[in-house]
Amino acid sequence: MPDSQKLYDAIIIGAGFAGLSAAMQLARARKEICIIDAGLPRNRFAAASHGFFGMDGKSPDEIARLAMGQIRAYPTVSIAHGMAKTATRLEPDTAGTGDEDSNRFKVSLEDGRRFQARRLILATGVVDTLPDIPGLMPRWGKTVLHCPYCHGYEVRDRELGVLATGPMSTHQAMMIPDWGPTTFFTQGKYEPEPEIRTQMDTRGITIEQSPIVELIGTAPELDAVKLADGRTKPIQALFAGPTVSMTNPLAEMLGCRFEEGLAGPFIKVDASQETSIPGVFAAGDAATARHNATLASAAGVLAGVGVHQSLIFT
Repeated sequence: MPDSQKLYDAIIIGAGFAGLSAAMQLARARKEICIIDAGLPRNRFAAASHGFFGMDGKSPDEIARLAMGQIRAYPTVSIAHGMAKTATRLEPDTAGTGDEDSNRFKVSLEDGRRFQARRLILATGVVDTLPDIPGLMPRWGKTVLHCPYCHGYEVRDRELGVLATGPMSTHQAMMIPDWGPTTFFTQGKYEPEPEIRTQMDTRGITIEQSPIVELIGTAPELDAVKLADGRTKPIQALFAGPTVSMTNPLAEMLGCRFEEGLAGPFIKVDASQETSIPGVFAAGDAATARHNATLASAAGVLAGVGVHQSLIFT
């Protein structure tokens, strides 16, 4: 059981691919850690995770349960289920430990529990926001997809579409024909430049200017899309790049710096995944512009190692 009276070596907020990877490194280094998990991972909408080495095709939930079971075997690990509400850095004179390391952080949960640690790892992930088109959200993670490397193979050889949501949508559209015949829906906003249009023609991509106004079929299956001009077009899977935002305001509360990515802001980190606030590390989708399960796990490893070494070389 987590102990509110204990000063942990590290608190990890988030038990997704990044958070659990960080936890494994610290558990094996015999550090006292507390994992805070709200149970709302970004990938909960997907039935399977693909491209993650050794786990291809398993559900994200199954991978997380397997990892959590392995981490629970380490005696220095505590797990608190709940939503982290606030995170603050304590002034050195309030810690009362006599330790030369002045980094102290307090995390409060929505249920009132509070935990303290010498280091924090923010592995909180991000929230996806999709265009307000009827039928889009009920299919998210099934037939409305973000990453072709994660899901493209499963929808191969079907009629595929790319919903333009930003300037990078043309880049996404250029990739999709490797999995199937592709239509790029500009939504009347993101018309390809002449050079890009020529490249799309070479790739056999159909460009459709009339915006998608509705997805048709029994969700989560997708049969077609309805266009603003009244036509319907057969489409069995639609790729769409969401905009992203932080799952919670903890990084802002702590004063972490952000960088602006094409899909939204992310926490600025250095090579060891430490943020602009000493003692606060971040990993996973919240701390990068490139979102992928393997990359999140690798960043979690770096954060765990970074925290361990920071506790030694203070």
